[in-house]
Amino acid sequence: MPLALAGTFGVRWLCGYSLDNLSLMALTISTGFVVDDAIVVIENIVRFIEKGESPLQAALKGARQIGFTVISISLSLVAVFIPLLFMAGLIGRLFHEFAVTLSAAILVSGVVSLTLTPMLCGRFLKSEDQLRRRSLIERLSERGFDAMHKFYERTLKWVLEHEYLMLIVTLAVCVATVSLYFVVPKGFFPQQDTGQMMGTTEAAQDISFEAMKEKQEEVVKTVMADPAVQAVGSFFGGGTGQALNNARMFISLKPKGPGKDERKDDAGAVIARLRQKLSKIPGAQLFLTANQDIRVGGRSSKAQYQYALVDQNIEELNTWAPRLVKKLHEYPQIKDATSDQQFRGLQETVVIDRDAAARLGIQPQAVDSTLYSAFGQRQVSIIYTQQNQYHVILEVDPEFYVDPNSLDKIYVKSNSENQVPLSTIAHFQFDNTPLSVNHQGQFPCVTISFNTAEAFR
Repeated sequence: MPLALAGTFGVRWLCGYSLDNLSLMALTISTGFVVDDAIVVIENIVRFIEKGESPLQAALKGARQIGFTVISISLSLVAVFIPLLFMAGLIGRLFHEFAVTLSAAILVSGVVSLTLTPMLCGRFLKSEDQLRRRSLIERLSERGFDAMHKFYERTLKWVLEHEYLMLIVTLAVCVATVSLYFVVPKGFFPQQDTGQMMGTTEAAQDISFEAMKEKQEEVVKTVMADPAVQAVGSFFGGGTGQALNNARMFISLKPKGPGKDERKDDAGAVIARLRQKLSKIPGAQLFLTANQDIRVGGRSSKAQYQYALVDQNIEELNTWAPRLVKKLHEYPQIKDATSDQQFRGLQETVVIDRDAAARLGIQPQAVDSTLYSAFGQRQVSIIYTQQNQYHVILEVDPEFYVDPNSLDKIYVKSNSENQVPLSTIAHFQFDNTPLSVNHQGQFPCVTISFNTAEAFR
């Protein structure tokens, strides 16, 4: 066994593989095949020694007689893993190294069993002296083997005498196997409890920064009040590529155990409990998922499972994606159904009356510059000190950010140095605008994500 596993590691090194959980599982499984090859060869050699052959002759005859059997068994086992070697997709990439490791272990074991094992048997095995007094361990082990042999003989005779009963039992086992296949829960990867959870808070698409801050603080306070939660970190905005109405949250759970400072529930139960508490917060919804060591998916989402809808026409996408999410909410097996569609943000458009602006001597560039100075955080200067430097930002008072009527208080400077109200040369109109448009490839895409209920996992 050590030599076969060492040879397997050599093959893995030549292939450039690293040692991971799947490789360790393949090595663990291969130990059974490695032991079987050596046992078959040694048993055949010992059989010739018991017939009176010398150890060397017994090794030669035994290896020659059993060689074809060992080769055929090894090749048959390797053939089982050929589909895994050529399997495509994510599963194929995961199990390719697994199949190579098992195949290498089987082939190396076959070579060692037909070369090194017979040589060692011819060198170290001795003919048994029938007159030699056996030790206590030998006598006890022989008695145990004889008792096991007799028990197997009695049970085998009983089975052969009741063949109709055994046929009924065989049919019952087949029926139970098929029935259990439909009853036993199935999944792609088993859900892990790593003690870490990730959450995404979603609020109304027209929410302001201050209102979103209050909602997120309330959500964090509710999560921290749960007895299974140890720590919470959250953020929103800050150039993360997400819309303002989305916030991220990282949750650390207490260690699982019966102690006072430990949690008794797994991550799934904690998510279900928090889902009920957070549903009472108006205007905000938190989507929680348990972190997994192996995560599948090309994009981040708010739940464990996701589907991507792609369409060349963004209007069709905006029509059908909400319908699908609404339909998913009707199924009790599905929880936290949502999408990353953000097309209902509020937008106020300033429409300039160019004729009126021209009569008053105002260029459209002056309107743009005035609005940018008021709401665009224009940098107008830098204050230098001995230890630091400070950027001077020009903006209106923050209280005017939250009121659309603030545009009525904006004045534009004309060519004659007069201050003209913006409402004199422009009118304002409200409409919806997408906060973000996601793409897959070159086409607009909406990712629909959802979790499954605890009873259906």
